[in-house]
Amino acid sequence: MRWAFSISVAVVAAACITAGCGAGRDVTANSAKPPKRDTVTISDSNLRDLTVPEEMEIEYAEHALVKECMESKGFKYWMGTVVSVDARKAGRYVIDDVAWAKKYGYGRPFDEAAEKDRREHPNVRYPNGLPKKDRIRYNVALNGEFDDVLRVELPAGGTIETPRTGCWAGAQTQLYGDLKSWSEAKKTVTGLTPLYVPDILADERMKKAVGAWSHCMKKSGRPFASPDDLREKRIALTAGMNSPDAGKFEIDLAVTEATCAAQTSLGKTARTLERAYLAPLLKKYGKENVTYQRMRLTALSRAQDLDSE
Repeated sequence: MRWAFSISVAVVAAACITAGCGAGRDVTANSAKPPKRDTVTISDSNLRDLTVPEEMEIEYAEHALVKECMESKGFKYWMGTVVSVDARKAGRYVIDDVAWAKKYGYGRPFDEAAEKDRREHPNVRYPNGLPKKDRIRYNVALNGEFDDVLRVELPAGGTIETPRTGCWAGAQTQLYGDLKSWSEAKKTVTGLTPLYVPDILADERMKKAVGAWSHCMKKSGRPFASPDDLREKRIALTAGMNSPDAGKFEIDLAVTEATCAAQTSLGKTARTLERAYLAPLLKKYGKENVTYQRMRLTALSRAQDLDSE
């Protein structure tokens, strides 16, 4: 199976200080065949984080496998939306990319695209148009039974439950191998954020950078104490505006924020501190991190097998 897409290469961190999320675009693919599971061997020496395009390739494969699965159960299903490279930059603690800010502001285009998807995507309209009995069967086929779940304890406390059955679970099993091991590794590694972000914000180097950024913003006529303060007040400032006016306001504000962040190195400081505070946690949860990296590389290889078929 072959699907065509064009994406630029980028690498992002895995936590909210330096990374975000947003909406993407639809890509249509033919039905997928099971990956070649017995041909993947990842040695420890080859372990690494994935690039954003590689993450996207896995997500395309996952959607293709879900599509095949749902169609095999007698339902219509369309390729879902995969978040674009630019959209994944939305939601960061601070914007320091002026060019991105000039184009997207705070990611309003991505938010609106995601909202449109939630209302109008065929995968939303189709099941909503089914008789109640068939709609229930559709949801069970797609998402599995929620009385049969995997439970993962998060490092910061709390539990996440993941259904063992359904087409989504099946697609992840085909790509990553063992669903239980994948769920435990993923939820552990991606659940470290609450353990280190408070330390970053309390670090004197961060406080100094935020203070310099705040001073720059005030001089530019945008008096905000911190990026968090800006985001909280931005919602009130755009309340009542129509979308074009709100978008223009946000772009102007985002460009000012990014300019000050670049001048004061706030973004660079945040990224540097994130690496410093995250490193010991990844060492503490070394087994889970090794499993996480290995299984993601395995999934990438299997996704590429699908892409070549």
